Amino acid sequence: MRDTRAVLGVIGGSGLYDFPGLTGIRRETLSTPFGDPSDAVVVGRLGDEEIAFLPRHGAGHRFSPSEVPYRANLHALKQLGVTRLISVSAVGSMKEEIEPGHLVLPAQYLDRTFARPRSFFGEGVVAHVAFADPVCPQLHQHMMAACFAAGAAAHAGGTYLCIEGPQFSTRAESELYRSWKIAVIGMTALPEARLAREAELCYATLALATDYDCWHLGHAAVTVAQVVETMHKNVALAREVIRNAALGLARLGPRRCGCGHALDAAVMTAPGQIPAAARERLSLLLGDRFQ
Repeated sequence: MRDTRAVLGVIGGSGLYDFPGLTGIRRETLSTPFGDPSDAVVVGRLGDEEIAFLPRHGAGHRFSPSEVPYRANLHALKQLGVTRLISVSAVGSMKEEIEPGHLVLPAQYLDRTFARPRSFFGEGVVAHVAFADPVCPQLHQHMMAACFAAGAAAHAGGTYLCIEGPQFSTRAESELYRSWKIAVIGMTALPEARLAREAELCYATLALATDYDCWHLGHAAVTVAQVVETMHKNVALAREVIRNAALGLARLGPRRCGCGHALDAAVMTAPGQIPAAARERLSLLLGDRFQ
């Protein structure tokens, strides 16, 4: 019998709170050792694939970027069998050529957050995963093809700078970040990408450029109204890209990257020193490694 668990997860960002077009929909209300996720996970079928969709900020946009339960969200998706994760994120453009309305597939991240748990580990278990290349190369290429098929103006590569928020940048900050040659600025890709690697999930960000932050003299400083207006235009395109990615998943084939083995040599703690509570908390991630 076919395993009906989802293998593709989608985390929706600002403006993307649902994913129409799924069939056989069910809502999974899950609990995790790291608390409750942002909302129930919507699981449904698109073509031959099962997709698990989770709105990052919850229905009605209840969680600020600092309040999103990132660990619970990733853990819940892994419980459902997700192995590949597409994360949608509204961002500000830090380059002239990335116009509002364009899509970006970042390859790197810079972390300027400071008020969020950033690891599943600790409290008795130490693990250091490799994170030099945070985006799954196989999924990244697949998303590039999905953008092309959707006719999107898309930019592959570049760096996503993640700030704590919830405020937008000052002009001085924006100019500083521009000097770092980043591509886009947002508030949610981290610690999400770090946790995805610890959970051994393939991860890629689909970033939707909504504005030019506040550095561009020819454009007004970013406002919520501007973000929402551009997001409404971008959401339909983002859904089409994700639909293309899901329908083409069979062509992508099995995972050939190293994402699914990120923990193989990452745990430093001696097995005999791992507390029982930590073993239970991390059982989904560690599997039978220390049985």
